[in-house]
Order: sequence, then structure tokens, then C-alpha cells
Amino acid sequence: VFNAKTAELLSHHQVEIKQEFPREGWVEQDPKEILNSVYECVEKTCEKMKQLNINISNIRAIGVTNQRETTVVWDKTTGEPLYNAIVWLDLRTQSTVERLLKRIPGKNKTFSKFKTGLPLSTYFSAVKLRWLLDNVEEIRKAVEDRRAMFGTIDSWLIWVCICGKNGGIHCTDVTNASRTMLFNIHSLEWDPELCKFFDIPMEILPNVRSSSEVYGLMKICPSRKSGALTGVPISGCLGDQSAALVGQMCFRDGQAKNTYGTGCFLLCNTGQKSVFSEHGLITTIAYKMGRDKPAFYALEGSVAIAGAVVRWLRDNLGIAKTSQEVEKLAADVGTSYGCYFVPAFSGLYAPYWEPSARGIICGLTQFTNKSHIAFAALEAVCFQTREILDAMNKDCGIPLSQLQVDGGMTNNKILMQLQSDILCIPVVKPSMPETTALGAAMAAGAAEGVGVWSLNPGDLTAVTCERFEPQINPEESEYRYARWKKAVMKSMGWETSDSPNGKPK
Repeated sequence: VFNAKTAELLSHHQVEIKQEFPREGWVEQDPKEILNSVYECVEKTCEKMKQLNINISNIRAIGVTNQRETTVVWDKTTGEPLYNAIVWLDLRTQSTVERLLKRIPGKNKTFSKFKTGLPLSTYFSAVKLRWLLDNVEEIRKAVEDRRAMFGTIDSWLIWVCICGKNGGIHCTDVTNASRTMLFNIHSLEWDPELCKFFDIPMEILPNVRSSSEVYGLMKICPSRKSGALTGVPISGCLGDQSAALVGQMCFRDGQAKNTYGTGCFLLCNTGQKSVFSEHGLITTIAYKMGRDKPAFYALEGSVAIAGAVVRWLRDNLGIAKTSQEVEKLAADVGTSYGCYFVPAFSGLYAPYWEPSARGIICGLTQFTNKSHIAFAALEAVCFQTREILDAMNKDCGIPLSQLQVDGGMTNNKILMQLQSDILCIPVVKPSMPETTALGAAMAAGAAEGVGVWSLNPGDLTAVTCERFEPQINPEESEYRYARWKKAVMKSMGWETSDSPNGKPK
């Protein structure tokens, strides 16, 4: 919850959502667990507000932000999800992508680039939805019976929180729609040709709205005694990376931010014109702040694994009990001692778009220990950012003079210093890292009919920031980066495709 006049964070609550990995390369989440975590966060935050003597009737609008490509299909008559949500990182659709590629002349991955801004990849929602239609009988039947609804997580939450099966609103915003591979980013409509190519019935798709308008009013949650925010309008909706761009106040052409979450996402505002990358970046919708307002576009560099590598060191290798401990291990040695880690757990995204890559750790010696691996993991996040920043600079023609950063991982001071060293430019971090939530709040508060948040640049409060300046010489930085690139080449071409039982060949 934010103060609409000062953008100050007043209260918050968070819950970690369980990731499920039913098979190699599969990543799922339970849509009902996501929904319950939202209810829990609402109730707990409102309790905290009461303890601070802030009247919750002052909460005037609700914004939604979500990990963008994660796909869910539910039954509109029962209100129940028909399968777990397939998370953006999931790789099960590799064989679906290969099958679709065969239908494109010259197997051109960028066949829809000028309509959607995206390459054909396991990353986007259309291929996840195609997999669900091909493999889940219950979903196929629900589509035939006209009971099925498809959405990204924002659509699922808005539908349930507004009225669910008793008349819920089935909608999404332009930023989320632009990540499905079914949406024309120029006409701002679902594209019949692409829906036909993926063989997806258009009636299951949500209505596409702007990022800032009243979609409906929050209803009481039947499974809980209270519904603290009942009757408050849900009036902001932005995919998480667009929300962070807004929260970082990047409203001018050429302003950019990098968010360090599960993955890593560098977005540069290109204004009201869509710019197409020659260097492996994607074109996406940045925001559309009102029904009658124009859409703004962004160039984006997407890295699949950032914070997830720290989680992997913690949960899979068990070299640390907490994420903070990983930072401490890295700080203890201050070097990777020639060890390089390419965390291509879900293939490589920008600038390579190479689903056949897999994670590797190379340069190991008898001297290498867990601290060096922890350092190499943090360094990998920085190298991946350097790759997408280089691509962004080439596409935009004007190199960034500093990098604005946000997201949970930016609390890691070692990482932020490393990032500045590897980029050879200052890294600037707002003292309040929850800029994704702030962006959703700004969109909600600025909506017509709510009008409690001004988006005029002159009215926006300047945020206090922490700066990290480069501390190593550029030659050393270039040497380490060149070694990293060598390691990336070694990670490629590892997998061919999935065989029918889901095991790699």
C-alpha cells in the first residue's frame, strides 16, 4: 500500500509461492495457491494498516501485477482451474515449438516479429496454451463445451476477485496481451491469423483493456470471514516488467530499468513508436495509461535465470540455507577464481533465443569451493545483464550512461557492486526496491474515475537512491566478460528435443 501523494510505501506483506517441478524442465504453480496468497496479503496488510492507525477506507484503488507469460485455463461455470498454471520458465513446449517451426517457410523463428515483437519460443503463452489443448483432456472438453477461459495470472485474479463464476470480468491489459504471441501490438487486438496458426479458439481469450481503467469492484472473499477491500475498484493492471518501468518513472523515450527477480529484465522506453531489434531483443508494449491514451512501447532484453540461480544454490545444491548466506559466501572470497557459471536452466533467452542450451559450470580446479561457485552465480547475473545492455545500446544507438535497477535481488550489495564493475557504468538503486508494486499502484490510482495519483512528471516525487560506481579497471572487466562469452558458447546445443515421455533424448 502506497501513499498516492508521496509514493511512500505504507505497509506490505509477502508470501513465497511454491514452484512445482513435476518433470525435468517443467515448472508449475497452483492457481488457487496464488489466489489464496493474494487474499492473505490483502488481509495481513490491512491488519498492519490498522496497527499503524491508518483507516483502510483510505485505500481507493487496487492494482494487479504479475509474472507475464504464465498461463492458466479455468472453467467459468465452476470457477475452478483445469490444470496447474504453466510458468513462463517452463520448457515442456520445446517439442511444440519445433513442430510449429516446421510449418513456417524456412523455419523462421521471427516469422511474427513485426506483428507481435516476439520470436517463436517456449517463453510465450500461445505455445503453453497449445500444449494444454493438446495434452489435457479436461481442457479440450471445456473448450468444446464453451466453458474454458484462458488468461495470464492477472486475468485469473481479476476474474475471481471481481465476481468469479457469478459474472466475473474476463480481461487483461495490453502489456500482458503483448506476451502471448497472439496479439498485434500495432492494432492492439487479438490477431485472427496467429490464432489460426496456433489453432487457438478466440472465444477463450480475455478482452484487452488499457493498463489504467476501472475493470470492476473487489468482492468479498467467500473462503474468509472478511473482505477488507470489498467494493474498492481494481483499476490498474500491468505485467511485472512494465510495472517496474512505470514505478521507476521511465516515462521518457530512452529511459531504461533492469529488474532482478526470478529472471532479469531490461526494458527501454521507445515512446509511441515500436522499435525492432537487430540484436536479439524483443519489442513489447510498455503501458497504455487509460482507455483513450496512446500505447507506449519498449525494447526488452529477457534473461530467464537471475534470482532463480540463488534459489537453486539454496534448494538444489544446499550450499546455503538462505539467500543472504549465498551473498556472504560470495563476499568471503570476492572472486570466482576463474570459475564461470552459465545458468541456462531453461535454455538461453535474449540475445540468443537458444532453447537447446543447458546450465554449465566451467573452469573448476581442486581449489574451487562453494564460495567461488556462489560468486560465479552472482557474476553470471551481471554478465547476462551486460549482454542485453550491449544489445540495447546497439539497437538504440545511444549508450546508457547509468543503469536504474530494482527487484528483490538489488538488496544484495555485492551483486550491485559487481554489476557496476562489469558494465563499467554506475548502477542506481531506489531505496525502496518494490517498484513493480509501485507501478501497479500508480496505474490504479491514475485511472479515470479514481484520479488520486498524478502521472505528470512535475508532480512525481523524486526517489532517494543509492549509487554504485565501477571500482575495477575496464580491461579486467572486458577479460572476464570475454571468458564468460566463451562459457556461453560451450553451453549451447546440449539438448535436441523432448521425446514423448518427457525425457531428453
